[in-house]
Formats: sequence, C-alpha cells, structure tokens
Amino acid sequence: MSRLGLCLSRAIARVTGSALGPYQTAVVRIGFAATWLLFLLREYPHRQELYGPDGPWSFDLARQLTADNHAFTALLVSDGRVFFEVCYFLAVLSSALLLAGWRTRATSVLFMAGVLSLQNRSVFMGDGGDNVLHLMSIYLVFTRCGQVWSLDARRAARAGTARARGELVRTDRVGAALWAVCGLVLGAAALTGRTGGGWLVPALMWATWAGAALWWAVDRWARTPEPRILLDVVANILHNGAVFVIMAEACLIYATAGWYKIQGSRWQDGTAVYYPLHLDYFSPWPALADLLSANGTLVMLVTYGTVMVQVAFPFTLFNRRVKNVLLAAMMTEHAVIAVVLGLPFFSLAMIAADSVFLPTSFLDRLGGLAARARDRVLRRGDRPLPVPRSPEADEQPRVGFGA
Repeated sequence: MSRLGLCLSRAIARVTGSALGPYQTAVVRIGFAATWLLFLLREYPHRQELYGPDGPWSFDLARQLTADNHAFTALLVSDGRVFFEVCYFLAVLSSALLLAGWRTRATSVLFMAGVLSLQNRSVFMGDGGDNVLHLMSIYLVFTRCGQVWSLDARRAARAGTARARGELVRTDRVGAALWAVCGLVLGAAALTGRTGGGWLVPALMWATWAGAALWWAVDRWARTPEPRILLDVVANILHNGAVFVIMAEACLIYATAGWYKIQGSRWQDGTAVYYPLHLDYFSPWPALADLLSANGTLVMLVTYGTVMVQVAFPFTLFNRRVKNVLLAAMMTEHAVIAVVLGLPFFSLAMIAADSVFLPTSFLDRLGGLAARARDRVLRRGDRPLPVPRSPEADEQPRVGFGA
C-alpha cells in the first residue's frame, strides 16, 4: 500500500472510529447552554415584551414573516399567555439540563427548539450573538457533546463499573419515559398540523427520536456487536462532521468580519474603535470608555490589531502555537467587549464558539483543576464537626500515635 493510501486509511479509521474533540465539544455545549440560560434568566421580567403576546412584533406579523421564510418557531402554535409561559419555562429547563449534560441527545434537541422558537418569534431582538447561538444550537444536535464533563458521562462510567464487577445494570426507565413523552408531543403536533413552520426542524426532531429508538433496540436485542458498531460509526461521522462545520463557521465569521473591516475608511485610518466607545447604547461605563479613547495610540493599535487578528486567524490553524496565541487574544478581546461595550451575551457566544479550537492538553488540565477543587469542597462539607472536649478529658495523659 502506498503512503497516500495508508494515510487515507488512517484518516478514515480516525474519523469513523471515535468522536473527535470530546473536551472541545463539551466546552461548546456548556458555553452556549450557559449563554442562553443566563440571557433567559436576565430577561425573565421582560419576557412578555420581548417574545410574548405583549411584544411590539405582533403575533400576526410573526406569522406573516414565517410564512415567507419558513422559519421554525413553536410560539406561533398559539398566542395564549399560558402556552408562552410553558414554552419559556421549557427553554430555561432545557438550557440548564444541557449545561449539566443530562440526556444530552434529547436535551440538545429541546435546546435547539427553544432557541429557534424564541428567536424566530421576534427577529429584531438580539445583539449579534443570537445569530451564532442560532446556528450552533442546530449543530450541537449532531454532536456527542456529553462524552465528558456531564451527568451522562458519570452515568455511563457507573454502568461500566457495574458491568465489570458482574453486577446487574438497571434498565434505563427515565430514558424510555423521556422518549415516549417526546414521541407523544411530536405525534400530536404532526396530527394537528401545528409543527411551528418549516419542515427541516421537525424532520430533524423525528430523525433523532427514531435514532434513539433504534439505538435502544440494538442495545437490547442485538446478539452480535456488528449493529452497535455500525451505529457507533454513523454517530461518529455525524459528530465529526458537525465539529468540522462548527470550526468552519467560526473561521468564516472572523474572516468575513475582518475583510469587511478592511474596506471601511475608519478601520483604514485606525479610528474605528473610537466611535462605538462614545455611543450611549454601548457605554455602560462612560468613564472607562473615555479613559480608553483618550489615548490615540491605544485606539489605533486596537483597531489595527482587531483587523489583523480576525483576518489572520483562519490561516493560523496550521500552526498550533500561533493559533493558540491569536485564540487567547480574541477571547481577551471579547471579554473586554463584554465589559466596555456592555455586550456580555454576544461575547459569551463568541468565546463559546472559539472554545472549539482550545488545545486538549489545556482543557485536560483545566478539568483536573476543577475536579480537585470540587473534591476539596465536598471533602470540607463532609468533614465531621469537632467534638467538644470535657475538662476531665484534657487532664488525661495522651498516648498512641496522636500524642
């Protein structure tokens, strides 16, 4: 076999044999779930005005728009307040469950439905990060994002330990109940014709539901390992393809942003950063904005540096060290934008998208530090309270190893 054929066979085996980037996809899952959850909680007092019946973008206008663009939103099934409150609560709940990694295959679909339903209900509510969240919520459905740092991974590890010890593993009744409830909801929506507009998202939901049933049937009744291996290969291909799309999407965002900035006269003369610092809408800290914009050299360096980093980043993926440096610079820039310009959720969404490029060694060390900190906190919580000593006990002589 030639060297090219050998490399090709190894690449195919790597793509089909395992789900690549387990730590990266876990961070992406946690990042986007946390971003959407925090946004929903912050806007909870204003939910009716943003996405509900009291919003300026009325129910009829939203229905007319979705009739033209065929966008999916479950909020157009009914304009009642109770139905909206249930959908909003389910969006919050699915975000929290996806953040914790509980039944990630099902909760990722519910998370996607919540994101699309709310955003497509009122299309003018957003700050740029909503577009990234919109796309990534769809891509996450295809990933196996619960392999690490999730309740699913903990449950799988416990089941594997029980099998290794020869113990009987309990039947997954929670998963079966969740599958049945989702099937009833999808079936009722299909029979009543209230699928929320469009066909792509309902088809994806049905495919995920049917795939879960097929996976359960193979685990329960297959007598040979070949069907399970085939399903693993299909799942790995979908996962790795989705990870590649997420990476390509992030590169496309930065490349287009950088090249469009080059064409602007304010970016060419190095003054573009000065103007958003003095807009009332983007000035939560006017004193801090004045302090940063007072230095012309700093404004020029930040302006040119932003363009160079965004244009160069897609080309640095072939050099790990340079990529890591630019990645740290971009994450720092988004953190500054969150504070200075008052765009926290846009910055969180972009940082979550950038996390797919983080090195595995760094994430492994970060996970180890988090695990040690968790164990230290739990150990302190389980430490027994000191027993008060009596005066008579203090007068007794101390013997043994404790002396």
